Amino acid sequence: MSIDLTVGARIRALRHDRGLSLETVATRSGLSIGFVSQVERGLSSPSLKVLTALGDVLGVGLAGLFGPAPAEGTVVMRRAERPGLNLWRSGITKQLLSPSGDGGLSLFLVTMEPGASTGDEFYTHAGEEAGTVLEGGMALTVDAESWTLQAGDGFRFASRRPHRFANPSAESQAVVLWINCVIGR
Repeated sequence: MSIDLTVGARIRALRHDRGLSLETVATRSGLSIGFVSQVERGLSSPSLKVLTALGDVLGVGLAGLFGPAPAEGTVVMRRAERPGLNLWRSGITKQLLSPSGDGGLSLFLVTMEPGASTGDEFYTHAGEEAGTVLEGGMALTVDAESWTLQAGDGFRFASRRPHRFANPSAESQAVVLWINCVIGR
């Protein structure tokens, strides 16, 4: 099953579990009904911006789109159990490193291929994020300010601030340890 089909099925299941119509999800996420339907059927590869918006509307954040939540009380996630999202069109892979839970804290390993980017459009979502570049470099733009971060550099900002990121290198991967936290989920 392709990643688009897997993610689409997860979004549809979450929408049904919450008793939400396609129209409601589309309106709340700022997307068209047709596009949300295409995403749910695996006919469209959603961007990170779209996935984040859908995760917020469904009340699970991005981590909740990686698959069913682990059993209550799960403390450890083994390397072989890590779910991931391969956003192949953008060149970005996000791997969930920690069990997700009701606390709204998610730890990701983000790998960006050379030239990978979230795109020219900014996106926003609930919560706060922070991280550190482990390998390579990353261009980060929050509001109207941009930074180039190298291995060892860190960042933190409110996720409601318009942001985007990219790997500016044409030759090497960038690897970032990324934390998302949504309080009150």
